[in-house]
Amino acid sequence: MKKLHNLYHTVKHLKATQIINRLKRKLFKPKLVPCTDAIRRPLKGAWLPVELIRSSYIEGNTFCFLNHRGDTLNWNDSKQEKLWLYNLHYFDDLNAENNIQRKAIHNNLISRWISENPPIKGNGWEPYPQSLRIVNWIQWFLSGNQSELIWQESLWQQTAVLEQDLEYHLLGNHLFANAKALIFSGCYFEGGAAERWLDTGLSIIDKELKEQILSDGGNFEGSPMYHNTILADMLSLINLSGASQHPKLQSRVSTWKELVINMLNWMSTMTHPNGNVAFFNDSAIGIAPTAEKLNDYALKLGLINENNNAQTMTHLKDSGYIRLSIHNQTALLDVAKVGPDYIPGHAHADTLSFEWNYGQQRVFVNSGTSVYGLGDERLRQRKTEAHNTVVVDEQDSSEVWSGFRVARRAYPSTPIFNLTNHSAIVECSHNGYLRLSGKVTHSRKWEMNENSFLITDKLSGNYSTASAHYHLHPDIKVNNINNQFTLTLPCGQLLELTVSNADVNIVDTTWHPEFGSSIPNKKLVLSFNHPQASLKISRVN
Repeated sequence: MKKLHNLYHTVKHLKATQIINRLKRKLFKPKLVPCTDAIRRPLKGAWLPVELIRSSYIEGNTFCFLNHRGDTLNWNDSKQEKLWLYNLHYFDDLNAENNIQRKAIHNNLISRWISENPPIKGNGWEPYPQSLRIVNWIQWFLSGNQSELIWQESLWQQTAVLEQDLEYHLLGNHLFANAKALIFSGCYFEGGAAERWLDTGLSIIDKELKEQILSDGGNFEGSPMYHNTILADMLSLINLSGASQHPKLQSRVSTWKELVINMLNWMSTMTHPNGNVAFFNDSAIGIAPTAEKLNDYALKLGLINENNNAQTMTHLKDSGYIRLSIHNQTALLDVAKVGPDYIPGHAHADTLSFEWNYGQQRVFVNSGTSVYGLGDERLRQRKTEAHNTVVVDEQDSSEVWSGFRVARRAYPSTPIFNLTNHSAIVECSHNGYLRLSGKVTHSRKWEMNENSFLITDKLSGNYSTASAHYHLHPDIKVNNINNQFTLTLPCGQLLELTVSNADVNIVDTTWHPEFGSSIPNKKLVLSFNHPQASLKISRVN
């Protein structure tokens, strides 16, 4: 009954195209198309080679993905996780840092992939890894690496299969990646098929950009990691426009550049002072390019990030995030809904959570993301208690379930602001706990001034238990002397904690800054003994 309940509250939000295409995918499978015209279109401009990510190559046939080593001897090894195998088929290393030193290795890897992955069989022929691999191969060829005829024919056939297998059942970043691959192949090859791929890809991108990129520049799935990924995609499309000089791209490039400037500004707002992404929804370090790499790429393309984060408060109104910054403090606040109603696959039950920095040190952190799939650990990392927010009656603010599903979900109120030259106050509430028998509303107030940061939670309605969770970065030492709590930062700075109307427990937990990474850390659990409880963080001089 619980599963049926969750399924109903999930499916009711889906678009008709998602349901229809799920049925189509069961009835119709893509077919291999004979290669007729794998002729490369001459470049009229110059491709700008970029190295946005670190290398995954170790030695021999060994690669490291998701902090886990494995080899390429079995492209569909059942002992490996699905996401690891996907990464194996992406071929990201072709364009990773210092890739020129691995040219012979990459030549061999491409040849092996073609001979060892027969058409339309295995993980490598699924549309998402297929899309990323197509783009990676083409970028590598455009960077000056010669392509053999059999490689060209395989690339052409891979695109012809992808054209039949676009991920309309998922939409979001998957469909975006499909479209980008069609555009790259459409510009790389000549002929009728290539023109059709280009038209299809551009048609999808035109529509998806209007929906997926919000007015404040953020990606509509609310994940800083996926935002950076799609920002990198947009920079690559601008790069391709300059290299190909194709009129269909040239007619769009000014619009793309304006959009990218907005996306760069959003990225800067949601990047921590140490340069890493914030952990809201599915986000982790080491998957998407860093802000530094993306800013450098944009600069080489003649685009400048105009955001310097000098404001006391920046409100990303359409995305639902807020950045507060006063002196040594920076806080990122989540006043967003969990994601698009029809595609909450990367959503966490993290409404009204936050992350807080002192200088460049991350102090209060959400738990991050280390795994995908359907396991218990994946679900635990999505739950409310894995974030810096409040759990009521041991329930999640949004009903996350399975690996990528959300049933009933929290919707936040419009935040209220009170700003002065030296302080900032933000108030917001959400309705996620109204589904409980006690009809509970959670309201939170953040108050920042030059010397302190105060978080006050208020619950209205009836409940049995409530607890606020505050996760500490592993480098932070928490001290408890006679129920007086302090935090010691690696730099030696001492922070004093003042708790009102709650009992405090220090709990062992784990932090997940990267996929495949689980680091022991501590969290403070404040058990409410009053409908209003608070935590104040003050600097000790």
